[in-house]
Amino acid sequence: MALHVLVNKHCTILHLCAETGRDPLVQFAESAVANNLPPMDILFGKTAAMQAVRNKIERVAETDVPVLIQGESGTGKELCVQLLHALSLRARGALVKVSCPAIPHSLLETELFGYEKGAFTGAMNTKLGRVEQAHNGTLFLDEVGSLDLNVQSKLLQVLQDGTFTRVGGHESRSITTRLVTAANGDLRTQVEAGTFRLDFLFRINAVTINLPPLRERIADLPVLIDYFIDHYSKIFNHTPELLSKSAVRLMQNYHWPGNIRQLENLVRSYVLIGSEEALVSELMPEEKNGGITTEIDLSAPVSLKNITRQATHDLERQIILKVLQANSWNRQKTAKWLQISYRSLLYKLSEAGMPEVPPRPIRVTSMRKPGESVGAPLSAPVPRTRLY
Repeated sequence: MALHVLVNKHCTILHLCAETGRDPLVQFAESAVANNLPPMDILFGKTAAMQAVRNKIERVAETDVPVLIQGESGTGKELCVQLLHALSLRARGALVKVSCPAIPHSLLETELFGYEKGAFTGAMNTKLGRVEQAHNGTLFLDEVGSLDLNVQSKLLQVLQDGTFTRVGGHESRSITTRLVTAANGDLRTQVEAGTFRLDFLFRINAVTINLPPLRERIADLPVLIDYFIDHYSKIFNHTPELLSKSAVRLMQNYHWPGNIRQLENLVRSYVLIGSEEALVSELMPEEKNGGITTEIDLSAPVSLKNITRQATHDLERQIILKVLQANSWNRQKTAKWLQISYRSLLYKLSEAGMPEVPPRPIRVTSMRKPGESVGAPLSAPVPRTRLY
């Protein structure tokens, strides 16, 4: 069930909290768990950065101040928006999302502010815009950095005095809504480039929430893996084998450019296909330019010594992996081929975060019990305790 549906279904949470004196976030968390959604401990984990995010959401949720949520793609910005709305005093109103890059610039103004009948050819009826639909609710502008300057100017007026005019109209209309925006990059860079208004930026970021990338909250990775495995085991009605320790170690050393969204997709594929080998190959670096994968950032002075050391490390990692695969993951044989000691090989495997044992291939397993007829219902997945 989508979170905004949950919000509409449980819009009395805040009122119940006022009556009982309980923490609204605690009651919302209980409601989320009851509806098969991630509990707060899963969403926010235990890292200091995510606890700071949770604290900000708690503090600003019941206010009407505009909030800007920044973070890389896949870090959970939309989920934070949904939580802000669910915990706000506008929870009874609508949460209206506008994916700014998905709407052509020529249509964005009419989508946001609506239009009057006869405003242009084809305008047969009056249409309410997203801003008007969010009256007494929350307006969410996703990837706000893609808005053109003219639209930013009109939205600035909405933020300043709560008024706007439909396209083709002359009557000024008043609304009250809470604006929440999200951006993948630093909007100040766009201000310097002249593609984003500084006064609009000041208006939308009364409070800024920065979501850390997954690589900066690796301590939360085992819990997230566990959650996604259990979640998709229920959906596919199939419980896969536990991931090996070496596979989890490899995941902990991965840089996760797609963040939690990438992790979810990877775990979903693992639950569905059951191939740890496919999961490992997805996480291993691709060879570039003769096998060296080190990227050089030339935006600042570089250290030749450090770059050379990293390039050597990357090349060594790829060589070891190839020899392991060629020797069917026999570590004793691999050490002899590389002319190093067995102990040195184990150390290098651990240091590079590579699997020490061959990843499990696809296993075609039956999801039915022996003797169960074809028409019999599938059995529910068996809960397991994971040791990471």
